[in-house]
Amino acid sequence: MDQGGAPPVFSASAELDGDHLRVVVIGEVDMATADTMLQTTLREPAERVTLDLRGVTFFDSAAIHAVVRLADRLSGRLTVLPSRQVVRVLEISGLAEQGWLHRD
Repeated sequence: MDQGGAPPVFSASAELDGDHLRVVVIGEVDMATADTMLQTTLREPAERVTLDLRGVTFFDSAAIHAVVRLADRLSGRLTVLPSRQVVRVLEISGLAEQGWLHRD
């Protein structure tokens, strides 16, 4: 989508609370930003990781790849909270029934 020269909105922030890491991602997760989401999530070691994607407005194949990598790396420790757009993409890709995906 052309935004009149404005860069796409994206942010990924992490907060560690004891053994729980919460990463909040906002905006468009695509080829340009998926690795930042991945690296932000892996930066701090934690027993439990919540990847909050409820503020994500666009999610492409690079984003899917990053989440699948996180799920593999954080097996049994990852919870993904998706936005409606993220759920739709994961449904299309056949990943909507994964144990790490928690819908509201």
